[in-house]
Amino acid sequence: MGLFSSDRRSRAERRVEAKAIKAKARLEAKFASKERRKAVKDRHKAEHKLRDKELKRQSKAAKKAARAARKTGKAQVKVAQAEAKTVAAKSKADADAKPLSPASVRRYLTVGRLVAPIVAPVVYRAAVAARGRLTTMQAERAGVTPDVLRKFSGHGATLSARIATARTSVEKVSAKDTSADAKAFVDAMTDRLDNLAIAVDAAESMSAGQRRTAHRAIEDELGAIDADVLARLGVRA
Repeated sequence: MGLFSSDRRSRAERRVEAKAIKAKARLEAKFASKERRKAVKDRHKAEHKLRDKELKRQSKAAKKAARAARKTGKAQVKVAQAEAKTVAAKSKADADAKPLSPASVRRYLTVGRLVAPIVAPVVYRAAVAARGRLTTMQAERAGVTPDVLRKFSGHGATLSARIATARTSVEKVSAKDTSADAKAFVDAMTDRLDNLAIAVDAAESMSAGQRRTAHRAIEDELGAIDADVLARLGVRA
């Protein structure tokens, strides 16, 4: 009897020990996941800080270039205006000699043609260049390509661009791994991205403060999704 009793106690002790090991493993896994999320968040903060610094530098350079372009444009306009005044004076003299003559009419039309081609293209090119540079800087800050960013508008355009980029990454996971486990992962990530896209649209109608709070939450979730995709691809942050 003593032998069997000892054996039962030994099995009970082993069960308790096994439960303790599993509980410890779960706790360690939870802690490791939390540390990974914290590391991703810290890295994103550092990246955003660097991007903000670079954005300020590029913005300063863009403003300087825009000022130079405006000066050049103003100089060209002044030259055109001077030429226009000269032509106008001569045209007026001719018109005084021969009122409403065909030559006078042609000269006045020439004045308009001289000024318009110079002023309009300068203003248009400056506006296009500034808009393109701003889009590029916003895309670099969000970590997406300018072409993707141009597809979206509104306050949450950069977030929508990040969601679209994340969808592409998830699709690559599906193309790389066709297992049932991979399909479940892709479906889960797709559902999360769909929900985030809805959240971005909903934030557009919020007040400025509420929208900022919603955008921060969406950014955190996108960071977690990026980390999950990288982990799925075997890349550890």
